[in-house]
Amino acid sequence: DVQLVESGGGLAQPGGSLRLSCAASGFTFSNQHMSWIRQAPGEALQWVAAINRDGTNPNYSDYVKGRFTISRDNDKNTLYLQMSSLKPEDSAVYYCAQDRAGRTRGQGTQVTVS
Repeated sequence: DVQLVESGGGLAQPGGSLRLSCAASGFTFSNQHMSWIRQAPGEALQWVAAINRDGTNPNYSDYVKGRFTISRDNDKNTLYLQMSSLKPEDSAVYYCAQDRAGRTRGQGTQVTVS
């Protein structure tokens, strides 16, 4: 079974940084394009960033471009999201996902910026 386990969330101050990780198992991670998505309370899922299976072509939503960096380590089956210059509006549950719509995603990790 596909397992995606996010970690690294928590409380940060505006302007601060956090690094999220996602440990993947149950599929061939290096064959899979991956994404980060998020969901704020009462809001729909929002795509944040994506990266090709070989680590190329990172791309970002306009909400986070220039502040967040997506990366991956295929040897460790791990996806990362480095978040900097955090804003209160970045507060959400963050999920790693196999697709941009989040149909296959982990349980999420809470990020609160306050």
